Amino acid sequence: MIILLAVGAAAAVGAVAHYVLDQYVQYRHPGLFPRGTWLISITGSYVLGIVMGLGARHGLPEQAVHIDGVGFCGAYTTFSTFSYELVHLREKGQVRRSLLYGTSSLVVGPSAAAAGLSIGSF
Repeated sequence: MIILLAVGAAAAVGAVAHYVLDQYVQYRHPGLFPRGTWLISITGSYVLGIVMGLGARHGLPEQAVHIDGVGFCGAYTTFSTFSYELVHLREKGQVRRSLLYGTSSLVVGPSAAAAGLSIGSF
C-alpha cells in the first residue's frame, strides 16, 4: 500500500512538472511546433533510462524504479499528448512540422533513453 501511495505521489509531481514545463516553454517559445511536449518526451526518456540503468546495474530497489519510472516518468511524459499534437499539426495542414515533430520524437526519444541507460549503468 505504501508503494501505491508513493507511485501516486510521484505521478502527481510528474504531472505538475509536465504542466509547468510545457507552459513555460509555450510562453517563452510560442509557435506551431509543440516544443514543450517534445522537450518533455526527450527529458522523460532520458530520466527513465537513468532510472532503469540504476535499477539494472547498481541495485536501485525495484520499488524505487516503480516509483520513479511508473510514477514520475509515467505522468511526466505522455504518449497521448504527443499523438494529439501530431494529428493536430497534420489537420492544420502543417505537414512538414508534423513530420519533423513525429520523426524527431521517435528518433531522439529512444536515443535519450539509451543515453540515460548508459549513464545510469555506468
